[in-house]
Amino acid sequence: MFDKILIANRGEIALRVLRACKELGIPTVAVHSTADEDAMHVRLADESVCIGPPPAKDSYLNIPALLAACEITGADAVHPGYGFLAENARFAEILAEHNVQFIGPRPDHIRLMGDKIAAKHTARELGIPTVPGSDGGIGSDAEAVRLARDIGFPVILKAAAGGGGRGMKVVRAESELANALATCRSEAKASFGDDTVYLEKYLERPRHIEIQVLGDGKGRAIHLGERDCSLQRRHQKVWEESPSPALNAATRDQICETVARAMRDIKYLGVGTVEFLFEDGKFNFIEMNTRIQVEHPVTEMVTDIDLVVEQIRVAGGNDLSLAQGDVSFHGHAIECRINAENPVSFRASPGKIVHYHPPGGLGVRIDSAVYHNYVIPPFYDSLVGKLIVHGKTRVECLMRLKRALDEFVIDGIETTLPLFRALAQEAAIIDGDYHIHWLEEFLARGAVEQ
Repeated sequence: MFDKILIANRGEIALRVLRACKELGIPTVAVHSTADEDAMHVRLADESVCIGPPPAKDSYLNIPALLAACEITGADAVHPGYGFLAENARFAEILAEHNVQFIGPRPDHIRLMGDKIAAKHTARELGIPTVPGSDGGIGSDAEAVRLARDIGFPVILKAAAGGGGRGMKVVRAESELANALATCRSEAKASFGDDTVYLEKYLERPRHIEIQVLGDGKGRAIHLGERDCSLQRRHQKVWEESPSPALNAATRDQICETVARAMRDIKYLGVGTVEFLFEDGKFNFIEMNTRIQVEHPVTEMVTDIDLVVEQIRVAGGNDLSLAQGDVSFHGHAIECRINAENPVSFRASPGKIVHYHPPGGLGVRIDSAVYHNYVIPPFYDSLVGKLIVHGKTRVECLMRLKRALDEFVIDGIETTLPLFRALAQEAAIIDGDYHIHWLEEFLARGAVEQ
């Protein structure tokens, strides 16, 4: 195992990793920008190092500063959390060159899955079902027209190096294709430095289903079930649950084992998530995230497995502590991402939290790094925390969620709590009858009050 772990992140995920390290008896180093000097993980870590001013490029994305912090403190491993450098293959390589272990997949797997076209090819070779589309980047407008005609409109253009909804355009008619392709390439170049764009069939009402995997890098890998992340706004997840209301046991077992077998074949190391669009009984691979996910607590609640602890263990060279037969699933879990945003306009709302009262009780978990009088800085994402609830059934889980949302008090800033209170009352949500476009259609109706 490791002598000391540096946590190269901030906010709730930094605190989440710190707690796992403490339970393993591993000393921790918190790094922080000047804007985060009062952060909870900084207060609780064994050591802390300021790595720069507020802008992320000068602090949390500053690789020389992170290396210096490792050297100063003697940290022999780095946990990147999610976001920032978590899926940066070069960062993992640089750490290895300095004899520091990156707690995550091998650089070649990060790089492979970071290229959406290469990832799709690999998925197909591993027997994972993929959405119909181009075999590579689109070379010309004429090629795009030919492919779109073969696949059938509507289609969607995506940046090969993309993510988070950037460099993505839906095209419903051939007359729109040339302009959409030019726009998509421009956005991809500006956002990712790579204007490669590929084309896929656009699915009208799919669910977003992801499979959680864990591998030890030695050919052993297991799945930890699925999460349904279909409630999204601008391709950003806001509500996740497990198990998915859309899957039956046979469908679930088949796709989960297909994914686990693929991870064994490539000797995947660490945690990862293979993501699909699911429509008309068919799974369509879209991408793999080679890191811990924001929504990992949902899986932890239905399996009683600490994903971050397991992630650290296998990064330290240990075999998997679990076989597939050791994994059991119980009950239902839902996570709501509470953001510092206006619940109607989604305008960011940084500022001081003047009253903070999180809910409690059986089956309620809060993953957050905020506290009374904490100031949400304007420099980073707006996540305040995650409310995760668990029940023996989905009905019990929803009732517990409603109760927890009513108890939750965050004053001084605007938050998205009213959105979730409205969602928990909706018939479609209660019935589990929703898809990836449902939330935006719901919001367009003006159904949420501030």
